[in-house]
Amino acid sequence: MPDLQRLTRAEWTARAEAHRERAGRRLAEVVERRRRGARHPIEDFLFDYYRLRPGDLLDWQPGAHVVLEDAPEFVGRRWYLADGDLVRLDVDALVAARGSTIDFVQRLLTSIEGRPAQHGCFGMHEWAMVHGLDPDQVRHTGLPLRFEPDEIRAIVDRVGLRCSHFDAFRFFTDSARPLNATQLTRADQVERDQAGCLHVGMDLYKWAGKLFALTSSEFLFDCFELAADIRLLDMRASAYDVSSLGHSPVPVETPAGRADYVAQQRGFTERAQPLRRRLVELTAQLRYATPHP
Repeated sequence: MPDLQRLTRAEWTARAEAHRERAGRRLAEVVERRRRGARHPIEDFLFDYYRLRPGDLLDWQPGAHVVLEDAPEFVGRRWYLADGDLVRLDVDALVAARGSTIDFVQRLLTSIEGRPAQHGCFGMHEWAMVHGLDPDQVRHTGLPLRFEPDEIRAIVDRVGLRCSHFDAFRFFTDSARPLNATQLTRADQVERDQAGCLHVGMDLYKWAGKLFALTSSEFLFDCFELAADIRLLDMRASAYDVSSLGHSPVPVETPAGRADYVAQQRGFTERAQPLRRRLVELTAQLRYATPHP
């Protein structure tokens, strides 16, 4: 049974303010773009594809098994319980509401931890998403492609497709899908996902978000920052030309570019490992009876 952490008002307000300052700095341009209705083909993916919004990330919540002293700001908020001058998250209610998600996240992430990371895909999943398409058919029509369609086909043929993540594979074009080394399905995701995959690393933010409120805001933002940094490599290694956004390509169509990609991929694999472990531990803890103050 996890122990309760009790925070005085001075302690929890200091944490909340530090989080808001950190998140505010990172999200300032995102918030301003959204105010103007402007789009960003790299960064908006994290808000289009995943469920949370900038306001969710700027807000501070303590996470499971934390008791706040003198916290009237949380009284009446959904999923929170008040007991005198103490406020805590109603973990029992959240576990009852999200039990199947908690079970799946624990099963998936534990499975990922139990198999070796692979670093031989070279980011070609993004190329497979534009394979056989004309420039006006691609998702990011505001970004030019670095090669003509025929050359993209030739590069994919030469480098190969070895994607192991279904949520990338399902966006492959019809012409690219049969070229993948494995035909992936949703049903085999638990057996196929592996820690070297960039999208598996980004998905730690998705899983932390699905456990929203149960994860502390600081931890959730750690996962967001990892996802944002991975997303940048994802697009720099793609067939899109992102130089107009101030980023140089990682030219995976060349041996040097592939070596660079793998080095960065390994770095993200190492960075993701402690975050994944913390999510595995949290989902395990949530299956115990919740202590009360």
